[in-house]
Amino acid sequence: MSPATEMNRFLMDVENRAFRMAELAVGNRDDAMDIVQDSMLTLARKYAKRPTTEWRPLFFRILQNRITDCYRRRASSNRLFSFFSSFRNDEGEVVDVAALQPGPAADEPEHRTVIDGASDEVDRALAELPPRQRQAFLLRSWEGLSVAETAAAMKCSEGSVKTHYSRAVGRLREALGAHWP
Repeated sequence: MSPATEMNRFLMDVENRAFRMAELAVGNRDDAMDIVQDSMLTLARKYAKRPTTEWRPLFFRILQNRITDCYRRRASSNRLFSFFSSFRNDEGEVVDVAALQPGPAADEPEHRTVIDGASDEVDRALAELPPRQRQAFLLRSWEGLSVAETAAAMKCSEGSVKTHYSRAVGRLREALGAHWP
């Protein structure tokens, strides 16, 4: 199998899960799609010649770095917008800047019919986790990465991965206990 075919197969395999992870992390479908596409392009351009066994942790490290970059851009934007809480437009009307900030993607009707209340609760519980706990949980549970691979993707020690994962599981059990006994 050619290296390009292997890369395409790998990217197709991780695309949907990576998108879901990014969407949960940033709360916006468009931003999540941009993050995943950028992560895929970066892996293909810079790391395609690396052994295929290294692609998974590399890809998820890139993905998590892009998510962190998105958080930083938002924090910077929020600081700027909070400083200028309102302004006058060309017609002299006062405009509330908070109303202009992008928020989570609106729920699509067909999407809402497919997902039931239980998965909404899971999404909420995952969104409430601190970023590093959510990252460790998603990489370990959803992606099936080993502790070592997760540590490589998160750029931290294996002990940190175990701690973040354990805390995430505990918080999720607490938050979802009513739904999943």
